[in-house]
Amino acid sequence: MTSFKSDKILINKSQEDLYTFLSDFNNFEKLMPEQVTNWKATNDSCSFTIKGMADLAMTMGQQTEYSQITYNSVGEKPFRFDLKTHFSLADNDQTETHIILNADLNPMIKMMASRPLQNFVNLLVNKLKEVIE
Repeated sequence: MTSFKSDKILINKSQEDLYTFLSDFNNFEKLMPEQVTNWKATNDSCSFTIKGMADLAMTMGQQTEYSQITYNSVGEKPFRFDLKTHFSLADNDQTETHIILNADLNPMIKMMASRPLQNFVNLLVNKLKEVIE
């Protein structure tokens, strides 16, 4: 597995607020880049298309209340992955958060997709700050 870790950022919300927001896939559409189309979501699953690349789907995975949520890919095409959000108390109503994408990439895909996937996790964490604050 190859890991892509976002920058750690401070968000002016409590861990509980972040956890509640990210525990519902209906909120995820607000975090997605403009290349994402065909968004469909329920509370615990979503599917979407990345223009010119692939159709993807995720389900809610392991949750540790107010500190971590894992989302798992559905199927193995184009590759198997999980997305983990981590929260830790930084200060009164401030939470430090980061996102890690673990992807099972073959060498060819890894060479082509590493930069876009790194940009993607940074975009997610920055959009989260923008949307939730």
